[in-house]
Amino acid sequence: MRAANRGTLSQLPGRFAVSHSESDSPPVSRPTRYHREKASSIIMTNRSPDLPFEQSINPYRGCEHGCIYCYARPNHAYVDLSPGQDFESEIFCKDNAAEVLRDSLRKPSYRCRPIVLGTVTDPYQPIERERRITRELLQVLVDCQHPFSLITKSTLVLRDLDLIAPMARAGRASVAVSVTTLDNRLKGELEPRASGGKERLKVVRELSRAGVPVTVLVAPVIPFINDHELEDIVHQVAMAGAQQAGYVVLRLPHEVGPLWQEWLADHYPDRAEKVMSVMRDLHGGAIYDSRWHQRQSGQGAWAHLLRQRFDSACRSAGLADRESLDLDTGGFVPPGPHGQLSLWGAV
Repeated sequence: MRAANRGTLSQLPGRFAVSHSESDSPPVSRPTRYHREKASSIIMTNRSPDLPFEQSINPYRGCEHGCIYCYARPNHAYVDLSPGQDFESEIFCKDNAAEVLRDSLRKPSYRCRPIVLGTVTDPYQPIERERRITRELLQVLVDCQHPFSLITKSTLVLRDLDLIAPMARAGRASVAVSVTTLDNRLKGELEPRASGGKERLKVVRELSRAGVPVTVLVAPVIPFINDHELEDIVHQVAMAGAQQAGYVVLRLPHEVGPLWQEWLADHYPDRAEKVMSVMRDLHGGAIYDSRWHQRQSGQGAWAHLLRQRFDSACRSAGLADRESLDLDTGGFVPPGPHGQLSLWGAV
């Protein structure tokens, strides 16, 4: 069993662990611990052809939202921690991220392309209220008029509207909001420390009112768990002002597979086999297929039906299918030697 405020209590060892210990004692939910991580580089380059961005930044490693399905959980194995409870309770904060970003942007070889914040873990998870790493990064990008997008499921993004909205009006910013369910009971099971569905609709509404282009990601779509909400979510986010929408089916890479199946057996034992049967149908007999263009949508009859349902819902709601937004790169001015804009660019 898990605590009400954690996605899992499992301490499933990472796939690189040489050994691990087991205990007969019942698992205990630990308080969240934050670790300062000194980043040597901050901009990641994407080479996956099925993702609509070239550059990204993730201010945090691990995520306190505790979403049981999170495809980023296996990353904690690289630091010898469990993709289970450690992922949501041992959070690494890149406190020097803004400084490293300035250094990167001032390099003569740097070529301006939109940067997406939050492609792995949420840039607005709870500790951001104190650490403010995401806000500091946004301030650097605003100072340089560098285009950016954000991906989040948190209401905390509204705190930074003073930075995001002016950039959006200049064609240099957008936000993608993840909406998994509008059912708060299910949200509490799937995403225990994330904002609720109504709160995310408010985020879409407030961003749209401020002139920020909003894309909604219905993610993940889970057979027999939340797929029945697909049409309603699309309708509700369109009413709130979203311009585009996309969806991603449940992904179960590496350690996420056993963590998910443990959660499923605990919460929905009556339909667990039914859910996993569809997952295997989507991925050619396996529970996950990591191939590009297959991993996010699957294949076969169920995938085809889901695509038809989603396209029909978007047409009815007047939403465009998700595409990469064409953000303006023409105003970029690199920072000067001491964090100031260069005198040449400021003239």
